[in-house]
Amino acid sequence: MRIADMFVKPIDRDIKGVIKVGQDDDANIYQELDEYVVTKELQKHFRSFFESYKNGISGHTDKMGVWISGFFGSGKSHFLKILSYLLENKDVNGKKAVEFFTDGSKLDDSLIMANIRLAENVPCDVILFNIDSKSESNSKSAKDAIMDVFMKVFNEMQGFCGSLPFLADLERKLADDGNFDSFKTAYLEAYGNTWEDTREDFYFIQDELVAVLAKQGIMSEEAARTWCEKSADTYTLSIEKFASLIRQYCHKKGSNHHVVFMVDEIGQYIAEDPRLMLNLQTVTENLGTACGGKAWVVVTSQQDIDSVVAVKGNDFSKIQGRFDTRLSLSSSNVDEVIRKRILEKNQAGMVTLQLYYDQKESIIKNLIIFSGEVEKKLYRDRDEFAGVYPFIPYQFNLLGQVLTAIRTHSASGKHLAEGERSMIALFKESAMSLMEEAEGAIVPFYTFYNALDQFIDHTHRIVIKQAEENTLLESQDVELLKILFMIKHVKEIKANTENLTTLMVSNVDDDRINLRKKVEVSLGRLITQTLVQKNGDIYMFLTNEEQDINRAIQNETVEMGEIINEAAAIIFQEIIKENKYRYNNRYHFPYNQIVDGRYFKNNQSEEMGVHIITPYHEEDYKTETLRMLSAQKPQVLVQLPGDATFLDEIMETLKISKFMTKQGVALEKNFGSIKRAKQDELIEKKQRIRIFIEEAIKNAAIYVSGDKISTTRLTGGLL
Repeated sequence: MRIADMFVKPIDRDIKGVIKVGQDDDANIYQELDEYVVTKELQKHFRSFFESYKNGISGHTDKMGVWISGFFGSGKSHFLKILSYLLENKDVNGKKAVEFFTDGSKLDDSLIMANIRLAENVPCDVILFNIDSKSESNSKSAKDAIMDVFMKVFNEMQGFCGSLPFLADLERKLADDGNFDSFKTAYLEAYGNTWEDTREDFYFIQDELVAVLAKQGIMSEEAARTWCEKSADTYTLSIEKFASLIRQYCHKKGSNHHVVFMVDEIGQYIAEDPRLMLNLQTVTENLGTACGGKAWVVVTSQQDIDSVVAVKGNDFSKIQGRFDTRLSLSSSNVDEVIRKRILEKNQAGMVTLQLYYDQKESIIKNLIIFSGEVEKKLYRDRDEFAGVYPFIPYQFNLLGQVLTAIRTHSASGKHLAEGERSMIALFKESAMSLMEEAEGAIVPFYTFYNALDQFIDHTHRIVIKQAEENTLLESQDVELLKILFMIKHVKEIKANTENLTTLMVSNVDDDRINLRKKVEVSLGRLITQTLVQKNGDIYMFLTNEEQDINRAIQNETVEMGEIINEAAAIIFQEIIKENKYRYNNRYHFPYNQIVDGRYFKNNQSEEMGVHIITPYHEEDYKTETLRMLSAQKPQVLVQLPGDATFLDEIMETLKISKFMTKQGVALEKNFGSIKRAKQDELIEKKQRIRIFIEEAIKNAAIYVSGDKISTTRLTGGLL
């Protein structure tokens, strides 16, 4: 059966999966409301929100903050918009927003509906905006940045000038006196341009403004001129004054009028600046105290408020008290929404997929497997297979983690945070790529990159583009590189061969053994082209900067003697710490410590010795030769197995150490994050080297006095 024919709704229909808070997208509001899926988790959040909001309607409360958290793509912005539509009971094509929820198809909880109805009957001004897009370019460094943005959007909501608050004050005064409309009419008649179109050019239209104010009798010409010259410099706004303006506005509108500030991505905006958190705290406190529940602050953040406060390291207990209503959207919410809105199957599709799973169940379970401690969700049964097909359950959570990592570690995160790509859009576009396929085809994880490509940071995207044009690479190599990029900063999954093979699965009938071999070959080619680095059994995507540094590291020169000396130091200082042979409690005999013919410490001239022979030794000793050598003088010959991995790792650590020592301050200044990553890599390599050497010694061939013996026969604490 064709995959496109399996869905209840056409998979290629136009869906505005992009949720842009504060944008003028009225044409899409009907679809947003009509197709909005209220999951079990969201139903709890609706209950919590409207229970809290009711306190401000029926009485007095200073707990008027709502903190909505969740990873990127979990639906925070969409939930915020839906709340805004319900609070203002927006009319969409003749249908009220509340009516989309009262028909029983979304909410069936009578208590929630009663509270929504209560809110519906209370007049409310909803101010919905993305704080980063509304802030001035230099405002994030100011201690009153949050208040400035709140004042700006409050002025804009009333039709006043947002960018020039002193001018908005004049407009507010004119409106209070009933002169604002006549002023705007007089301005239009006198100069042919509307006041709204020209007011932001205030410094160029002062003569016109003075003339209109004087002609309307609002001010004398002299007073108007003085105001124009001094207002910008003398204007001040305190948080107390701002809260007072909100209180006066609500009172003027009616005894139970509400103003709700709905702020998207507050967590990203305040970032690591305690001043911004303090400003948010003070604004929220003053609004709560002054307005008693008539002014609300509803924010979204990737982190819950406790995490944000902990990061700042200051006493923000007051703001935690104000944001008493905390709603956390989880990955299960995204999973359920996408299943219902995008992947819901028709009867024929469900039956086809259920029967297909029955036939292929054992193959699927052996094909899709992961290594690692963190659970990856797989198909539980035939119903789940049919429900999420052509996807695999783990992809919902992992993609959310990938988007969060991209946002955190690259400049492209800003675009993602503004909602330019939602989880719904990514799953829809990825499913569309298999529309013409039959049952059995599965969306491999690299397909999600194709839907994200234009929003990826240039420094990362250019690596993929160059790989696509590299004639020494095959298409599968590039697809694998895309996966490595996406999971580069995702701690929940290890980029080892086992997991990468699973992420590359594109059909139920894939031969896993053959696919794994192809992945290993691809990884080899990517390493050769310096696009990927191997650290132990983990493979890492390299940016252009990381590639340059890695090439510089590889160009460092390391002598064989340095490698052997480092190996000797680990063996004789960390593993075999005793430097004397204990014959009995009375007699302790020192011994020479030798690796590949090199004495570990100079001037060693003891009668006995321990000689470690590594795979790097220039002589390929045979068993009989070693027997003979051990019989010639009192020494223990320890021939390590032929695996030279630990020596290769030692060489890598020495190269990295040399490079970092040479670069010093320059590396910290320009590539601080890469330097920290290399330091972590060094620690991991040294840990692995010791483990490798210990295992090598355990499995070594040991010769003493012409005999080959086992380690269990050695005494004296040497090995």
